[in-house]
Order: sequence, then structure tokens, then C-alpha cells
Amino acid sequence: MSARRRVAIVDAYSSGRRLAPLFRERGFACVHIRSTPVVPAVYAPSFVPGDFDAEIVHDGDPEKTAARVAEHEPVALIAGIESGVELADTLSETCGLRTNGSRLSSARRDKHRMMETVREAGLRAARQFLTADEDALLAWYDTTIRAAAGDGRPARVVLKPVKSAGNDGVFFCDDADELRSAFRSLLGTDSALAIRNDEVLAQEYLFGGEYYVNTVSLDGVHQVCDIWKTSHINANGVRDLLDGAWLLDRHGPLQEKLTRYAFSVLDVLGIRHGPAHTELKLTPDGPCLIETGARLCGGDLPWLVRKAVGESQLDWTADAYTDPERFRARAGEPYAVREYVSSMSLIAPRSGTLLGYPRLEEVKALESFHEAKVSVNAGQEIRRSVTDFTVPMLVDLAHPVQDVVLRDYATVRYLDGEGFYDIA
Repeated sequence: MSARRRVAIVDAYSSGRRLAPLFRERGFACVHIRSTPVVPAVYAPSFVPGDFDAEIVHDGDPEKTAARVAEHEPVALIAGIESGVELADTLSETCGLRTNGSRLSSARRDKHRMMETVREAGLRAARQFLTADEDALLAWYDTTIRAAAGDGRPARVVLKPVKSAGNDGVFFCDDADELRSAFRSLLGTDSALAIRNDEVLAQEYLFGGEYYVNTVSLDGVHQVCDIWKTSHINANGVRDLLDGAWLLDRHGPLQEKLTRYAFSVLDVLGIRHGPAHTELKLTPDGPCLIETGARLCGGDLPWLVRKAVGESQLDWTADAYTDPERFRARAGEPYAVREYVSSMSLIAPRSGTLLGYPRLEEVKALESFHEAKVSVNAGQEIRRSVTDFTVPMLVDLAHPVQDVVLRDYATVRYLDGEGFYDIA
């Protein structure tokens, strides 16, 4: 084998596709490990095979895959996206590399076990119920959620797959009929990651603002790379459809409350090394976990953070695995915002053949416009937006003055609607 240094990445899709070029800039060749025989369709467009010197396809035998990985003598092995977390834990542990280990690996992927692990540690956690039995689900809803509803709030629950990505298969239900319909829509189907939904997870709906805390850890030291406030709308029959997020400053009473809780979650879940993406709600009772992924933030947000701050979760990840002394020397430094940024999901109102975006030029003329990431072009099929995977375009905004970004954010939302799309 060549004496070149190597890094192995499991499922380098979505934001994870940005890692290999960054490692190569630092003089590390990259090996790709595919956790499934076929790249999931939703991630296939983001995969860049040319970024890798070799690829290993996992056939279900961890020991066999680890032996093939060891032939390349990587100095680090990490997950690119959610689907790669458990395999990366197993392989890095087997190969004697820096690892979060396999003991709590399922708690970092299984959303039910994740919440129970957090609850058992004494942290605020949502009430939940995992089942394949519709009658048992309805009984839990009556006795646990409806019985506790108060203050004029609906008895709302969230139904979701135990293992998936984005907001795939997420339903918001306010009554037994909606709950029954959502349950039947999920059970026995395949998630966006091609995992069979043999059980369905129900969780209490958390009232409060939703935030992201993105970190990178080394030997249990957690570095905050960026904090985001998200926004949601009721559209296309979906409650709380994610429509965008904007970057917050590093410090402030709100940020301190969020990061203290997020750090505790990382510790409880055994995330001592590498990137993590923590989603949480700030409820009247304090921060409460939605979920944590032991991987980069998705939606290409780390790439946008690089423009805002000069570096991001990508750079801190590269330091943690290939230049740990630099990481240790800088850990705890707050990020300083040079340009405030926002990323918006445009919401297509219906399906059909896209003929064009008549008002896109108005968006591009906005003062803070940075980039339009178009996933559906003229002549292609456009789908009514009901998940992250049916968004036809992301619009990124950037400006040194935050109020300019927020004004343009609202303007894009005003423009986005029937008149923004020409659909046959």
C-alpha cells in the first residue's frame, strides 16, 4: 500500500460529501465505505465517487468489512450521515481508531432508546410510546396525552419512524383519527433510508421554539460550531413544515441554556468524538431533546457557516481527527459572525411538470441573496412539498446586518407560492 495517509468515511452523502475534499486538501487520501448495497435514492445526487481512492461496500459482516478497511490503514474513520453512524462506531472500534464505541451506538440512532437514555440520566425528555399495535397506541394517547392536555393546548403527538433522516415519515396528530391514519401510513413501509418501519414511535408534541446546536468533540471536550433558530409553517396539509433556519450569535442567555443542555445530552449518549447535530425545543419547562445525530448537520448548513464564520463543523471535524493538538489549543473559542446567514426551503404548492420559476429573479435581486440551490429544474417533475426531500429549491441569504437577512427572509416567503411556480 501507498504511504499516503488515509481517512475512511461511511456514507459520504449530503453535508458529508464536503469532508473528503477537505481531508484531501490536508494531504489525506479518502476511502469510502458504503453501508448499503445501493446508495439511497434521496442521497444519490450528492455522492461524488471521484473524491475517493477506493470504495468498500459493506455486505452485512462487520468483521469482514473491518478487515478490508484495515488494509487501507486509515488514521480515522467517521460517519458522513445518519445511516453511517452505527457502522462507523463498530468499524472504528474494531480497527482501534478514535471512536465513540458501540456500547451506546443504538442509542445514538434509535430515537426511542435515545430519549429513554436521556430521561434515565435525569434530563428533560419527551413522553413517548413505541409500538406496532394500533389499539395500544390509541390507549396510550388517551391515558397519557389527552389526560394531560391543558391550558387550551391540543392533545398533539408526533408520529415518526424509529430510524430515518430529515423529516421523513413525521406526522403531527391532534386526535385519534389522525393518529390512526398516520400509524397506518407508516407501519410496514420503508423509510427514506430503506429501513422497514416494523414499529412506530409516538412522542408528545413539544410546544416551543426549535433550535440546532452543532458541535464537534474530542476526548469529551465539546466545541460549539454554530447555533440556529428554525422556523416552521403550516402548509400543504403539514403542521410544522420546516421552512428555514437562521444563524444566531454564539453567546447570550438563550444560547447558554441551549448549549448546557446539549452538552449534557452528548455526554449521556457517549458522543466523545466527532461532529454532532442536536435538535431541541425550548419549552416553558426548559430545553428538551428532539434528537441528536452523531454526524454533521444536514442541509449543507456547515458549508454556509463557513461563509458566515470563516470555518465550520467541517473544519473542526478535520482538526479533531487529523490535527488534534490544534483542536485542543482552540477548544472553547467562540465563533464570531462576519455575515449573518439563513437557509430557506421553498415550498412547492402542488405536483406536476415544472416549466419554470417566474419570480426567481426577484429573489436573486434581494440585498442579502447568496445562492439558490435548485434541485428541480424546468422540464422535471416537481412534487408538492411535504418533507425535506420534496423541497424544490433552497435559498441561502447572507449579509453583515442580521435585520437585512430577516427582512429578505420574510420577502422570499411572501414571494414563494402559486405565482412562484409555473407548473403544467
